Amino acid sequence: MRIKISLRGLRRLALVLILVLASGFLGYRFGFSRTPSSTMEGKDFSLFWLVWHRLEEKYLDREEISEQKMIEGAISGMVDSLGDPYTAFFASEDNKMNKEDLFGEFGGVGIQLGYKNKTLAVISPLNGTPAEKAGIKAGDLILNIKDESANVDQSTEDLSLPEAVKLIRGEKGSKIVLTIAREGETGPRDFEVIRDTIVVDSLESDWEIRENKNFAYVHLLQFSEKAGEEWVSWVNETLSKSNPSGLDGIILDLRNNPGGYLEGAVFVAGEFLPMGRPIVWQEDYQGKKTKFSVDRTGRFLKTPLVVLVNQGSASASEILAGALKDYQRATLIGTTTFGKGIVQEPQELPGGAGLHITTAKWLLPNGDSIHEKGVAPNIEIDQQDQTEEDPFLGKAIEILLAQ
Repeated sequence: MRIKISLRGLRRLALVLILVLASGFLGYRFGFSRTPSSTMEGKDFSLFWLVWHRLEEKYLDREEISEQKMIEGAISGMVDSLGDPYTAFFASEDNKMNKEDLFGEFGGVGIQLGYKNKTLAVISPLNGTPAEKAGIKAGDLILNIKDESANVDQSTEDLSLPEAVKLIRGEKGSKIVLTIAREGETGPRDFEVIRDTIVVDSLESDWEIRENKNFAYVHLLQFSEKAGEEWVSWVNETLSKSNPSGLDGIILDLRNNPGGYLEGAVFVAGEFLPMGRPIVWQEDYQGKKTKFSVDRTGRFLKTPLVVLVNQGSASASEILAGALKDYQRATLIGTTTFGKGIVQEPQELPGGAGLHITTAKWLLPNGDSIHEKGVAPNIEIDQQDQTEEDPFLGKAIEILLAQ
């Protein structure tokens, strides 16, 4: 069969070839073992170009044909074919929005998204955000997204993470309706949420004084880029208020902490565990294991410690909690954590696009994987049992008073 290719098609083909050659250079530059010349050998792209030409030639609405969107769509389809919801391609605007989670503020409802059995799920609602105020909880499954102002009524089945983020984000004051399925309830129900400006904090702290004993309380909300700096400030402030020998205990709250930078979790673990102690192993697609260990001298190595966790504790916060539990350095109180234990390597692409690739899994110091299993607490508390006094906090103080 002969396929007639237009001049525009030839130019496009030349562009694609340039991109392939450029990606080959990048692969060499960053140490990838296989170059496009080896991976492309024997691959038949005639069907791809046939479809492209037919669309260009016969599609009715000519103004809707966008070469850039067609290229991005083809890339997204290739990535989606892997069946891993965490491996995702981000077009330039989507990539920009994705970065905002770890850097500052954005317009939205304040939920960290993930997947449970490949269904879009709430890892955690961020503290004080519209989602939390509307009653959305960690572990909720999001079945549908409705936004009348944007003419959106979208099932989340087969919806990628970038697509979900794009639909849920929006201008402050606008309304969105999320259809939620929750464990223990007979059927799904709608939650109406008014978007707001979401400011991403990293840390909150307080003091608890019971029976003439001083307990420092610190809630790590996520491991953002600024979390390490805020943690050091909190430690310095805590030490200035109380001599270390006079501090009777620390309550480290990791509830609804969706994770973030692994380095942050290792850094915080170093406050409580000895120098050189392995915190987590990262096992890659080739079976190679990389160890992440404490590389500093902590200032609370002997201070009694209790850690609070729930279903919204995910990723890096699970690693921190799991390591402290494995070494019997802390008592974990709460519910089993979310179970997100695979590693996505973020890569920046030309034009501002991005690619997140699942490249490895995390293993706790005892060798256990947390993915889809989570970390079980030492003492379990029903997450629904929320009286006027926080039962998690009350149990933590009880444990510390007994030590």
